[in-house]
Amino acid sequence: MLRRLQLLALAAVLIVAAFSTGFPFLFFVVYLGLLVVGGSFVMTRLGLADLEAGYAVSQVTGHVGDRLRVTYTVRNTGRLPKLWLEVHNPTSLPGGLPGRAVALGGRSERSWVVRAQLLRRGHFRVDPLQVRTGDPFGFFEASAGVGNGITVVVYPKIDPLPRWRLPPASIEGSHAAPERTLQTTPLAMSVRPYAPGDSMNRIHWPTTARLGEIQVKEFDLEQTTDVWIFLDLDEELERGDGDDSTTEVGVRVAASIADKALTENRAVGITANARRTALVQPDRGPRQRLKVLQLLAAVEADGRATLDETLVEGFGRLRRGMTAVVVTPTLDPAFVRPLGILRSRGIGVVVVLLEAADFDTDAAGEYEAAEELRQRGRALRHSLAEFELPTWVVGPGRPLGEVLVR
Repeated sequence: MLRRLQLLALAAVLIVAAFSTGFPFLFFVVYLGLLVVGGSFVMTRLGLADLEAGYAVSQVTGHVGDRLRVTYTVRNTGRLPKLWLEVHNPTSLPGGLPGRAVALGGRSERSWVVRAQLLRRGHFRVDPLQVRTGDPFGFFEASAGVGNGITVVVYPKIDPLPRWRLPPASIEGSHAAPERTLQTTPLAMSVRPYAPGDSMNRIHWPTTARLGEIQVKEFDLEQTTDVWIFLDLDEELERGDGDDSTTEVGVRVAASIADKALTENRAVGITANARRTALVQPDRGPRQRLKVLQLLAAVEADGRATLDETLVEGFGRLRRGMTAVVVTPTLDPAFVRPLGILRSRGIGVVVVLLEAADFDTDAAGEYEAAEELRQRGRALRHSLAEFELPTWVVGPGRPLGEVLVR
């Protein structure tokens, strides 16, 4: 806008000077200016005519660390060339989507692919494609939006936990390791010779026909223990920055454990004490996995309730045979006693502690502050050991598959 005002002021001065003095050179400058400005205006007006543009996103969901691939296409259906076009997507994705300046001849098109790494979990907006053009002198410009905006949901990274095992509960169908049973379950694991008392419906006829003697099927107990994850997102407990903060590591722990449990055909529920308590009731299958990941993609460390308050509120949803997994950065042992009560009710308990001293970057350079945090951490682990509660300690920068090992 300022440049246009300056241009109008300069044009007015030249016109007044030309008619006042009558110098031919000034009239030449005025005519040349009118030609340049008029040509620039016409070029800008025609810059977006006969133009087609669009973009296609490879996926609208992904995990942290995945790459988003966006394919752009710009097509000129007219005969006049397009000397300068700027194409870009405004977006809230961390790192953005790089734009490109292109030139198109008559009846031609350009396509290219942009790959952007998904750096942070959350819900991000990709706005409609913006195409902008202008004249070489910068006097005028024109722009247009193409297509519709989309939302890209980035789920937390899931670390493989090949050796992670939940503690067995005290009811059938909750064993963490295979166990032979006389019951008929969906898990037929092997065959053996027939013994007196075996039911006829357990005979494995193909093996019997092959070996020439009766063989019966052996079954394992199905792993059906429900898992309820309590994720502590108390705002006052957050430490660290970026991917190495207690919030991001805690969310990654919860996502990895939930994925492992769902893979084992367990029902998984989750509670996160964010600003509003986020809750997903226990269920199995891919749909439940999507529900859990969507919740974990959106939560932030803005909770007001303490962990012990969240646990007491959620105890009514736990039933005998379940396993409660608590993920927390707290150093307050107030939550230990409520967890000890759960064991007497036949509910398994697992605690994943986020080591405060390793995450607290402010205290890392101060020996006394860091040592105080470590002493409080050791005292908390001692309190958990008194109630014989299985505990893992997680710090930043290490793969969870190496840390969460019995």
